[in-house]
Amino acid sequence: MSITLTTWSLEQTAPTDLLPAAAPDGDVRIVRAEVPSPEFSRFLYSAVGGDIHWVDRLCLTYAQWQEHLSQPGVETWVAYEKGTPAGYVELQAQDGGVVEIVYFGLIPAFRGRRIGGHLLSYGTARAWDLGERWPSLPPTKRVWLHTCSLDGEHAMDNYLRRGFKLFHTEVSQEPERLTPGPWPGAHP
Repeated sequence: MSITLTTWSLEQTAPTDLLPAAAPDGDVRIVRAEVPSPEFSRFLYSAVGGDIHWVDRLCLTYAQWQEHLSQPGVETWVAYEKGTPAGYVELQAQDGGVVEIVYFGLIPAFRGRRIGGHLLSYGTARAWDLGERWPSLPPTKRVWLHTCSLDGEHAMDNYLRRGFKLFHTEVSQEPERLTPGPWPGAHP
């Protein structure tokens, strides 16, 4: 059985395109995971994407995760609420001063608390200043991402409110995906 999947690609072409969200109330911090950790990255990937059909990285070996995370310009920024991981944004440098927001999202229990807009704002700002942390990379000229019709219901609106502009839409037929979790009933 197949499903119709719409994928939207969005971009910012200048740092001034970013329209930051206000920080949420409470104890929310965003910290870079500076030590490449396949275990932690796989946890974040499956915890955030388990209910929205993120499955493409589940087949990666430990060595493949390590190789990916160790590339220059790959960064993971994690949002914590009261010391508990709430979500993450993963950046990846590409050729020509382009940075992709490869993954972004919140663990289901943390959605709807105004953390997502703040995390996306922070992660996008880190994409724009990525070259400052990686001297071998050129300055960022473009930040882009994609989202699809399987993502959370507020994803597209969040991207647009942060100043991303749509530049490509693709519709395809994909095999129906079984979602790996996180667990039935995990979201309040």
